[in-house]
Amino acid sequence: MSVTADLRLWQIVDDAAAHVTDEAGRFRRSDLEAELRERLADEDLDLHVRSAAVGKLAGSLVRGFGERRSPKPRRRASMFHPQGILKLGSGVWVWMEHATPTDLLEWGRLSTRNLAKVAVAEADRQDYVAERLDAFRLHSSLTHLGELERAVYGYTSPDPDPAADADFGGGGQEP
Repeated sequence: MSVTADLRLWQIVDDAAAHVTDEAGRFRRSDLEAELRERLADEDLDLHVRSAAVGKLAGSLVRGFGERRSPKPRRRASMFHPQGILKLGSGVWVWMEHATPTDLLEWGRLSTRNLAKVAVAEADRQDYVAERLDAFRLHSSLTHLGELERAVYGYTSPDPDPAADADFGGGGQEP
């Protein structure tokens, strides 16, 4: 997939999101998906962009396949299924039927590492929320997060290409 095609796809998604956003800044995921399907079905779409879209679709379907086949810890008694998949990292998956003790150990280690990353990310998210809610209480004349970020935290205009920063954490500055 070319960088140009990838950028064009993200522009199509951005434009579709803007199209389905209401005056309060809200939109439904289902509306965005429907709008995006319509735009991607456009016969005038460049072949390299259509190819990039197919690549992303394939990746999404593979991720979904892996999620559907991953063991569900909530059902411990029936966690094993011969057609279940253990994700071992680095893009390597193994059917549960063929998993070795080493595979199980690696799957368990990877799961623990992922849990730790999720916990850190969640703590960061909750810190951010608490800090912004405190700031809203101190600056009661501000009613939207964008106003608060600019007035209190010195947020400046974003990078012209927000897709360049996958975390969308750039562009703003904190004192």
